[in-house]
Amino acid sequence: MKENGSKPRIYLVGGAVRDKLLGLPVVDRDWVVVGATTEDMLRQGFVPVSGAFPVFRHPQTGEEYALARRETKTGSGYHGFSVETGPDVTLEQDLARRDLTINAMAEDEQGNIIDPFDGQKDLQSGILRHVTPAFAEDPVRLLRIARFSARFYGRGFHVAHATHALMKQMVAAGEPAQLQGQRIWQEMARALMEEQPWRFFQVLHACGALAQLFPALASALPDAPAHGNEKDSEPIAVLKRAVARGASLPLRFVCIMQYAVDAVHPSGSLMHWLGVDKKTATLFENWLQARTLLARLPEGSAQDYRRYLQRFRNHHSLLGQLARICTPQLAEQVLPLLERARTAMLSVDAARLQEQGWQGKALGEELSRWQEQAIASVLGETGET
Repeated sequence: MKENGSKPRIYLVGGAVRDKLLGLPVVDRDWVVVGATTEDMLRQGFVPVSGAFPVFRHPQTGEEYALARRETKTGSGYHGFSVETGPDVTLEQDLARRDLTINAMAEDEQGNIIDPFDGQKDLQSGILRHVTPAFAEDPVRLLRIARFSARFYGRGFHVAHATHALMKQMVAAGEPAQLQGQRIWQEMARALMEEQPWRFFQVLHACGALAQLFPALASALPDAPAHGNEKDSEPIAVLKRAVARGASLPLRFVCIMQYAVDAVHPSGSLMHWLGVDKKTATLFENWLQARTLLARLPEGSAQDYRRYLQRFRNHHSLLGQLARICTPQLAEQVLPLLERARTAMLSVDAARLQEQGWQGKALGEELSRWQEQAIASVLGETGET
């Protein structure tokens, strides 16, 4: 890559090395180039990636190649860093800025593992450990270690005691307040689709970060994660049921974050802050309303059933899935009746009423009356009216 001097060295780094050593599929491969400049990369046809860091895409593979860099903390939050690159930056200096030892390993072109921070040892011992005290300079790392716990807890991984203590210091210093909602949502979304997503919330709760990010949710969790035969708190139990059912990301999000809403933290503000996509935000709002209405249906009238079905006609299936996960006993009682009521309501022919001369507002009122009569007949057959 250089015309004169020593040849730049290229290393596979980070998660690709970790997952390879664990025997897991390597999905994304990231590379670090040591001993090169931006001009060197451009001469070789690499395409710059927009952003603050010197990252390039390989002209053939599209994989990302970053120049080795050093970072110095200059301000608060995860944007408060100065970045230094150049041919004199070493691989070890680049690896030292990473979050966890298991992510701070590299592999050279001959397949040799470079591991200056004993990441392989922690990988074998199942320990999530910070690389250096600089871990505390970036609040996003609170989210990342919680996400890795969600991914690897089933393999026996746990947070190192010293790292947990450092996380608590970060919380005491108010670092979670520097986190942007959209970044929290990005890490949460990935964690929710991991093997044991509840660990994401338990790890944040154990260090005190959850209380700063989502106070209502934190208050619904015990002071320590459940072990052995201890009963899970309701939010964790619900999320576990969602995972057992293979629920989608939007459903898992609703299942756990419904407990983050209270009078001080309304749902609309929460969705806006996190920057959740519109479809998921709509499902969230619908479920908060639907769960209240569902609780009334066991003693409800045909009118109550019709109003529920009319209100949520476009989300009937998803709300039914949420009911089975979040309120299984109520769902077992109500959902069969709702399905019968829905069939009865759909059997009423609006066109026939129009043929009889009903129009406008009067047509709507007559249609509602006939629908309620049809639903009442179904509820009557089960002894509900």
